[in-house]
Amino acid sequence: MYYSIRHLTKFLYSNPVSESMMETRMHPRSDQNQRCLTFHLSVSPRCRVFSYRDHLANQVHHFDIPNQHGQLVIVAESLVDMQPSNEIPSFLAPDAWAELDAMVEQGDYWEMLFPSEFARPTQALDDLAKHLDVRRRDDPLMVLHQLNEQIYNYFDYKPKSTKVDSPIDVALTSRKGVCQDFAHIMITLVRSKLHIPCRYVSGYLYHGDRHQDRSVNSATHAWIEALIPQLGWVGFDPTNLLVAGDRHIRTAIGRDYDDVPPTHGMFRGRASSDLTVAVRVTPSEGTPSLDKELPVPEDWSTLVEKATQIPEPPPPPTRLQQQVAQQQQ
Repeated sequence: MYYSIRHLTKFLYSNPVSESMMETRMHPRSDQNQRCLTFHLSVSPRCRVFSYRDHLANQVHHFDIPNQHGQLVIVAESLVDMQPSNEIPSFLAPDAWAELDAMVEQGDYWEMLFPSEFARPTQALDDLAKHLDVRRRDDPLMVLHQLNEQIYNYFDYKPKSTKVDSPIDVALTSRKGVCQDFAHIMITLVRSKLHIPCRYVSGYLYHGDRHQDRSVNSATHAWIEALIPQLGWVGFDPTNLLVAGDRHIRTAIGRDYDDVPPTHGMFRGRASSDLTVAVRVTPSEGTPSLDKELPVPEDWSTLVEKATQIPEPPPPPTRLQQQVAQQQQ
């Protein structure tokens, strides 16, 4: 299966800013069952874009806009080839816990075992672990399948109920959140209670008409991967009660969201910013021709055109506003 992915991000500033510095993690990875065939990043205002790979092989693009501007628009377009994933069994052999501990002892997994910025145990998390009876029993894979289902049933999915920098206690207390919250909660439980290396995955999920997904189709997605004997890194999506498969398109992996936000940057100037994000994932059964431009849906073209339009300048300040500003200086 081939997927065409378009990801638009727009920062609209309340006042013109003098400089913007930004890095993005929107380039799909080429590993496991997926291959990124093409990737293009457009930035408005125009600038030179640089890239590098971080220590986890995530492709990072970064740029600097040193001129005054009232908005920043980033459009990432990619074409990804997704191969069918290996079927994940329901359980492993009885000695799987010992095999897992041997893997951890012989490998370098400390980053994915220790607490991190958004995956840190709290009293509320300990209470949830007791309620769900999260402990080493049966075998690692069976416990993870069950935990994936328990988190799905315990929490309600509600957009905008938390923020990107909300600690896990916000979702734990209200019992509602979004994919990022559920991923952080599951990672913290897996690391602290099961002592299994676990990492955060940022990317996209294709939502077909026949799929009963809770997450929205117009945003990025997040899930987790845990290290399993004989299977390697296995993805679990507690938001949608799924084992990650060929609908899950990975862009970056890290300890938690703090390592892999799609955009991360700063600007110079006295202004607030309003963020708009739009994501579209379109499937294709056949092999697309790479020497031709990908078809662009009409509504997406309209969305990009509106986003890149220069915002109207604010009206000139009134005499009273000028007097107030002078008094504040």
